[in-house]
Amino acid sequence: MNIKQALPLSEARGLGGVTMRVTKAFAAIAFAAFASIPAIALADESGISFWIPGMFGSLAATPQQPGWTAAAIYYHTSVSAGGDVARAREIQIGRIPANLTATLNANLNASVDLGLLNATYVFATPVLGGQASATLMGIYGANTTTLNGLVTGTLATPLGSIPFSRFDSISDSVAGFGDLIPQFALRWNAGVNNYMTYITGDIPVGAYQSSRLANIGLGHGAIDAGGGYTYFNPQTGHELSGVLGFTYNFKNTDTQYQSGVDMHFDWGASQFLSKQVQVGLVGYFYQQLGCDSGSGDRIGCFRSRVGGIGPQIGFIFPLGDKQGYLNLKGYKEFAAEHRPEGWNAWVTFAISPAAPPPPVTPTKHVITK
Repeated sequence: MNIKQALPLSEARGLGGVTMRVTKAFAAIAFAAFASIPAIALADESGISFWIPGMFGSLAATPQQPGWTAAAIYYHTSVSAGGDVARAREIQIGRIPANLTATLNANLNASVDLGLLNATYVFATPVLGGQASATLMGIYGANTTTLNGLVTGTLATPLGSIPFSRFDSISDSVAGFGDLIPQFALRWNAGVNNYMTYITGDIPVGAYQSSRLANIGLGHGAIDAGGGYTYFNPQTGHELSGVLGFTYNFKNTDTQYQSGVDMHFDWGASQFLSKQVQVGLVGYFYQQLGCDSGSGDRIGCFRSRVGGIGPQIGFIFPLGDKQGYLNLKGYKEFAAEHRPEGWNAWVTFAISPAAPPPPVTPTKHVITK
């Protein structure tokens, strides 16, 4: 299908801006995303990471329209994990003391619903030859986590080691605000090739208690940075995007635990069926590179990984003098290690400045004698 007339370059760039702002993490985008963000058992300490895999997606590096953009994201995830993650979580909340050498035959389940709101300002003045944008994301949501299993091991006492066995059934729920996630990004365009770089981080002000099984806040700060590329041909409607990023985690002063460095890669591929409709696939791969550390680390390196893939569909429509964008996407996870695995779904609605109309070519009058 040739959509050269249906999707002029100026409108394609406006669309790209909407999609990028919608799917990024400012947190890191923070789905992203952003981050990061909610304590929903993703990787690192007790299986929780700053970056939410899936925060970046299609058209991630394409230029945006200057001015303000507002986006609202509903995010749901349901995950489960086995004894390794459950044991790490029990150590974190103080259910397994330091003098107990224990194994845990258990399962952990979490269900999280989040509302992510972000505001983005795109600067009209170029920075380093590219387009600069600044974003702040806020979060509100609910987290319900349960853990059931049998703890067995030996308890060290002044009289010697004593065999130990206990069945745990723990359930926690919390609702509240999450951490704040700022992000700064630069984008460059060269025809069908688009490039971007970003830096984001976590400001740990959300609802968090180290002794609680379920949290919304992360409990420590983090810095995340990376870059991405988008191929987008408005004549054919073909699009392919990928963003690679790395997270440095600061120490959690409540638990004296510092998570290792993380790597994440988000990608999206789509086809524009018309100027208004986009369909395709999205995916991610997450891998912890560095070992965990700190005096509170009693579980060892605990490097984690996970992958995810799923469908997406997007709709673009006018809203007065603005442009609206609605996107639905979902991921099924696989290949998880030292972290929960499950599925997640995203519903995104964004309002951004509309692309300017193409210039009108003046009509030439032909004079004949």
